[in-house]
Amino acid sequence: MIQFPMDRKFLPFPTDLVQMHPGLGILRFAALLAEGSESDDDTLDLMFEQMEIGALDNIAPHEIWLELERGLMAPAPAIMIKALRECGVLEIVLPEIASLWGVPQIADDPGEVDLGEHLLNQLSEAAKIKAPLPVRFALLTMNVGKSDSPREHLPSHYRHIERGAPRIRAIAERFRVPDACRDLALLALHECERVHRTSKMRAGPVADMLERVGAFRDPAQFALLMSVCSCDYYAYGGRTEPTYPKAALLDIALKACAQMDDGAPEDRAPADGTASEEVQEARATAIARAFRSERWSDETA
Repeated sequence: MIQFPMDRKFLPFPTDLVQMHPGLGILRFAALLAEGSESDDDTLDLMFEQMEIGALDNIAPHEIWLELERGLMAPAPAIMIKALRECGVLEIVLPEIASLWGVPQIADDPGEVDLGEHLLNQLSEAAKIKAPLPVRFALLTMNVGKSDSPREHLPSHYRHIERGAPRIRAIAERFRVPDACRDLALLALHECERVHRTSKMRAGPVADMLERVGAFRDPAQFALLMSVCSCDYYAYGGRTEPTYPKAALLDIALKACAQMDDGAPEDRAPADGTASEEVQEARATAIARAFRSERWSDETA
């Protein structure tokens, strides 16, 4: 049985924590840190010692996930991840995530960031906006394909999507996470960087992206994707805009499309529910007009 130093005033744990399975006790402790408990190096050393003697052996992944979910949804999820990493537990329960530390990612200023530290910032941004679990899971996993990017391409991550997608699916299956978490993580994997590159000069690709991510068919899912992208954007630091700029731009595009009369007869729409080529062309035209108007407005403000 794990022996936490319950006599210390800075460890306000429920008394039943010491009655848990030792491995689950470690995970619960880390989750409680995310909820506002405090710790010190001695307690982290104790967690490490428990991990070393096999406290995490033979725990069902879905039981692990219950504790991880608790910490992810807490006010400071980054603290849980940091504590689990520092005591060696993260490498056991989420090796795909632990391997992100030390991997560079291109940034504006400074020119590179560490992907592990960036993840902590992403989760902190998600907590600020009280993001739901799918957003936090997407941020946790969306970069797992970058951990083993070819060194000659760093800090770029060639073909990370092809490596990341099966890893996200494996994590989701291992922990039995809700389908909504897995689906949003895969969507963010494929589209987040494209959202960041949205430009007023490329109305056609913007129309295609909005259709591809389901912005017209599933506005709620699109809103979650914008939350993921926003948290990723602000996680780089130094961004002071009150609103994620690309989300504002895509909102202009969506409103332009909503105002147009697409008028495509049902028998001319593809059977899979996607928009016809004619509709997409009309959307691109409407978006281009809106972007030109917005650009003119910016220049004369």
